[in-house]
Amino acid sequence: MKKVLFILLGLILVMAFLSLMIALLHKGVPLGEKVALVRIEGPIIDSKNAVDEIKDYTKDPSIKAIVLRVDSPGGAVAPSQEIYEEVRKATAKKKVVVSMGSLAASGGYYISSPASKIVANPGTLTGSIGVIMEIPNIEGLMNKVGVKTEVIKSGRHKDIASMFRGIGKEERVILQGVLDDVHEQFIKSVAEGRKMVLEDVRKIADGRIFTGKQALAIGLVDELGNLEDAVKAAAKLAGIKGEPEVVSKKEKISFLELLRGKFPKELSDFFPAVKIKYVFSP
Repeated sequence: MKKVLFILLGLILVMAFLSLMIALLHKGVPLGEKVALVRIEGPIIDSKNAVDEIKDYTKDPSIKAIVLRVDSPGGAVAPSQEIYEEVRKATAKKKVVVSMGSLAASGGYYISSPASKIVANPGTLTGSIGVIMEIPNIEGLMNKVGVKTEVIKSGRHKDIASMFRGIGKEERVILQGVLDDVHEQFIKSVAEGRKMVLEDVRKIADGRIFTGKQALAIGLVDELGNLEDAVKAAAKLAGIKGEPEVVSKKEKISFLELLRGKFPKELSDFFPAVKIKYVFSP
C-alpha cells in the first residue's frame, strides 16, 4: 500500500513539473531568463521589506538581473544604509539596474548609487546629497499657555535636541558634528558606489538637486530612459536574449505601511519629533 502511495506521489510531482515546463515554454520564456522588479517608493523609514526582497532575488538562480524602481524623497539614515549595503552585495552577484521615477533624491539616490547602472528620466529630481535634522521648538507656545517641563537627567546632554527649549551653543556644535559625520559617510558611499573621485562628489554634495539630464552630465546617472528602458538594459547586461519575463512580488500594504509610506511628508515627519534624515524637501 505504501509503495502504491509513493508511486502516485511521484507521478503527481512529475506531472506538476511537466505542467510548469509547458507553461514556461508556451510563454516563450526559457528558465533562468527572468528580471526581477523591486519597487522602493515613498519615504524610506524601514528597510526590511526591500532588503528581504533583494536577498531573495539574489539567491534565486532563475533571476538573472534585478531592476530597482526608486521613487523616493529619502528618509532615515540607517534604513537607507542597509538598503545600500544589500544593493552593493547584490551587484557582486547579479546585474542591478536602477530606474528612477519622479523623485530619487537624498536617501533615494543613496540606495541607488551602488547599482550596476542607473537610468533616470530627463525630468527626474535626484541628487540632494546632504543630511538634515529638524527639531521643533514649542517653548514659546508653552510659555503662552503657562506649561513648563521639569527635566531630571543623569547626563549633561541627555536632553539634547529637546523640543521644549532652544538649542544651546555647545549643543549646536555637538549636533553639527553628528550631521557632518553622517554627511561624510554619505559622500564616501556615493563615491564608492559610483566609482567616482571623492572630491568630485564632495563638490556637488551640498544638498542641491539635479534633473536626470543634469545628473547624467555630472556622472550621477548612466543614461536617460523610463522603466521599460531600464528592464531592457538589465536584460542586456545579464545576457538575456529576447524579451525577458519580469517578475515582481505582489504588493501587500499593511496599516503600518500606510502610516509609514502613504501619509503626506508633513505628517510622517512629525513622529518622532527629532530625526536625522537623508531627505529632499521641495
